[in-house]
Amino acid sequence: MNTALRITAFTAALAATFGTAYGVGQGLDPVVEDSAAASHGTHGDPAPAPEGGGGHTGHAGADTAPAGGLQISENGYTLDLATPRVTAGERTELRFTVRDDSGRAVTAYRREHDKDLHLILASRDLVTFRHLHPSLGADGTWRVPVDLPRAGGYRVFADFTPAKQGAENLTLGADLAASGRYDAQALPAPGATAEVDGYRVELAGALRPDKASELRLKVHRDGKPVTNLQPYLGAYGHLVALRSGDLAYLHVHPNGEPGDGTTKPGPTVSFTATAPSAGTYRLFLDFRHEGKVRTAAFTVRAGALPPAHAGEAGEAGEAGEARDGHGH
Repeated sequence: MNTALRITAFTAALAATFGTAYGVGQGLDPVVEDSAAASHGTHGDPAPAPEGGGGHTGHAGADTAPAGGLQISENGYTLDLATPRVTAGERTELRFTVRDDSGRAVTAYRREHDKDLHLILASRDLVTFRHLHPSLGADGTWRVPVDLPRAGGYRVFADFTPAKQGAENLTLGADLAASGRYDAQALPAPGATAEVDGYRVELAGALRPDKASELRLKVHRDGKPVTNLQPYLGAYGHLVALRSGDLAYLHVHPNGEPGDGTTKPGPTVSFTATAPSAGTYRLFLDFRHEGKVRTAAFTVRAGALPPAHAGEAGEAGEAGEARDGHGH
């Protein structure tokens, strides 16, 4: 289920720029070096997929639209990344602007899930993952501090909806380079469990190409189910899926939401999603418990496996260097 990789030209460009090798960053516990764990939910019937790009669905459990994040411009909007390079291991202010088709900076957004814009930052090897919430200046410039643990190629995803009437949700993507010594990381093997900070998250269900399917993530701590998950950005869990190779982006929200009269705060969070194609994906689940957001990560395969990889499907995912990958 591997998707064709597109990193060769990008890596060469990085080498030419910095004259050094690169290494990729942090993620969430089981499949990423940043933080890890899972969440809750109930589910309903899938709603029709929204039109337009972005790969973003709502709490109703709609199956996802075609993956977003592969384009820097879409529907008349462009992601203008003012900080395309940082130094690994150094805290840097990341700055960017969303511009309309006239080149003006967008200053008004439609708030979704408690934020005007969600910023996802992931390493090209999918070992590092960050879910950040930058601050918007009066001039339309977004700012957020980042500290990437390792050198290498990263992808920045801006997930937002302009306030303009009729505007659709978009996810625009741009490349980010972190200079330093390169230390390549292998994609963790597929697995159905993830552990982080004493939490164990179990994944049930399969991600399927071109067909909506339910993914259920069950959270335990110290061997007991967690039944008091806390709302985070208006939900008991958030799920981001990135396709290995080109980092096509899907952002899926749970089936059900806090206060709807049916959704319980754990131990299971369910999502309905559709993979845009067969391939290998990394799933990153954000959940909040006892005041702290954690992220659990899994490697999964959607679609038929090539013969050479058929034996990998049952292997357990390995934990990365866990750390809280969230910013506000």
